Amino acid sequence: MSTSQQLELFTGNQDNVNEIQNWGTFKDSLREPVHRWFTYPAGFSYKAVIHALERFGITPNMVVYDPFMGSGTTNLTCKSLGISSYGVEAHPFVYKIAKTKMNWEVNRSEVIFFLKKVENIFLDTLNLVIKEKDFSINNCFPELVIKCYSDDTLKKLYVLKILLQSEKLSQSVFDFFYVVITALLREISSAATGWPYIAPNKIKTSSSEKEVLTEFIKLSYEMLEDISIIRCNSSPKYANSIHQIFNSDSRNTENLLQNNSIDHVFTSPPYLNNFDYSDRTRLELYFWGEANNWKDISNKIRTKLMTSATTQIMRSDPRYILSDSFNRDCSDVAIFIKESVGKLEKLRKIKGGKKSYDLMVVGYFNDIYRIIKDVYRVLKHDTKALFVLGDSAPYGVHIPTDKLIGEIGVCIGFDNYKIEVLRKRGDKWKSNPQRHNVALQESIVILEKK
Repeated sequence: MSTSQQLELFTGNQDNVNEIQNWGTFKDSLREPVHRWFTYPAGFSYKAVIHALERFGITPNMVVYDPFMGSGTTNLTCKSLGISSYGVEAHPFVYKIAKTKMNWEVNRSEVIFFLKKVENIFLDTLNLVIKEKDFSINNCFPELVIKCYSDDTLKKLYVLKILLQSEKLSQSVFDFFYVVITALLREISSAATGWPYIAPNKIKTSSSEKEVLTEFIKLSYEMLEDISIIRCNSSPKYANSIHQIFNSDSRNTENLLQNNSIDHVFTSPPYLNNFDYSDRTRLELYFWGEANNWKDISNKIRTKLMTSATTQIMRSDPRYILSDSFNRDCSDVAIFIKESVGKLEKLRKIKGGKKSYDLMVVGYFNDIYRIIKDVYRVLKHDTKALFVLGDSAPYGVHIPTDKLIGEIGVCIGFDNYKIEVLRKRGDKWKSNPQRHNVALQESIVILEKK
């Protein structure tokens, strides 16, 4: 491995080390205005974005791009600093969250007017709903939602939903309250609805459910205040920046982004760890009626996301072979992946669950290869692309995702790459014989285009 490709550890005092270790998590963002509106389980720290922008001299006359925008951490941070940005997110629900977080021009008077109206008519509307002939909450939501709340709480959530959907609000105010109610869903449930898993039969330690209307009004005003704070802290920097975000596919953005138009990329792609991003938002999707079952989620979301989970795989699908262009452009990497896939194919036959990790790995690298090619296309010369991600070891077969992404980058045109380790991970599996004992890490891969 060359000097430019060597493993580089961050150094500094213990406080700096602890902060850096959190860069691949959402912990820091949970305390920040607007960032904290939605606790996305795949999020990362806004501090990591700030560090990268400062380190590589990204200024307000430049443009940043995040091909895995998620709930908008990179773009929101850029807006706070007055740096223009683009973002792409394939998950339609998560895109809605990011779109709302990026809109700081919500009409405050309209928000407060609707809040006052809800407060005045909430109980009367609730009584009307309850007295309605043949009304049953069981007909309003899928079973998973019903299991997560008491009957009383769910009726009140239903009233909030119908009041929002029946009122003629501007799109930005509707979106604002959509996120308010979304943010309430896991917070007010007495069931174990924390991220990333939902366990409706398990009760939270503090099991008492919160009062729906009280929490709705409280959170609405807190979010309004967040907008005031972030605008004040970012003014006047953000006023001249431009931000465009898309619910689209980052594997091909030719219709969205021009060649050589981006000054910096900061992103965190899905880790190769069998995390089903579509399923993790099931409670919210079911509540809003945007999906009603597994098939709905697959058709509307899973099929649109890059491959990172075995739940996306159909073994009869002939597409799960490394593409011809991948084999041609990245022959050495392709050989390693094929060898790893061969091991996984054999292990699958003797392991419980028979998970399709072999095809998942193929699909993942087919997709990430296309995304890196597209990132190279949109970047200007003398720029860098940063990928925050972790490696993995399905069935104990180590896949050094960070190193492979670096090698793929060089194969398709980047001049060099460097890996900087954020933290070690995976220690908790050591006591579980069903999992691997491979030491894993979370890293930043830096690709350089000269």
